[in-house]
Amino acid sequence: MGEPLWDARSRPSPGPDAVVVGAWTPASPLDVTRQRQHLADALRAGPGAPDADALERLLLAFEELASNGVRHGRAPVHAAVTAFDGCWLLEVSDAAGGRAPTPAVGRDPARGGLGLHLVARLCSSHGWQPEGVRKTVWALIEHAGTTGPG
Repeated sequence: MGEPLWDARSRPSPGPDAVVVGAWTPASPLDVTRQRQHLADALRAGPGAPDADALERLLLAFEELASNGVRHGRAPVHAAVTAFDGCWLLEVSDAAGGRAPTPAVGRDPARGGLGLHLVARLCSSHGWQPEGVRKTVWALIEHAGTTGPG
């Protein structure tokens, strides 16, 4: 079975009922880790706890894509999560518009660099979109709704 590809394609349009969960501007790997915690706190504080498995997939995708933006993109990096229609849209943009996300090929997993492969497997849809001097890498994470009252 072939590895998932990161194709250039338009991200989904959330629509009028979408809710922005949060937006961040990470400048370092430490910022990414802190902002991942802010995202988790925001979702857990909302009206009903999110499905634990779906939340973990979102948090992992956030960490991987935002880290890639900080490490391999060009500042400023922006990350945002929007909730709509039973899913979360994660968007990470940077100022390296001409540089496509490139999954590692043939690399020893011990050396890292496999985050794009991981995100592709965790998400129902993913891609990237050039926008002038910027690009947006996006992932769509479906969730089963909430557990508990909501």
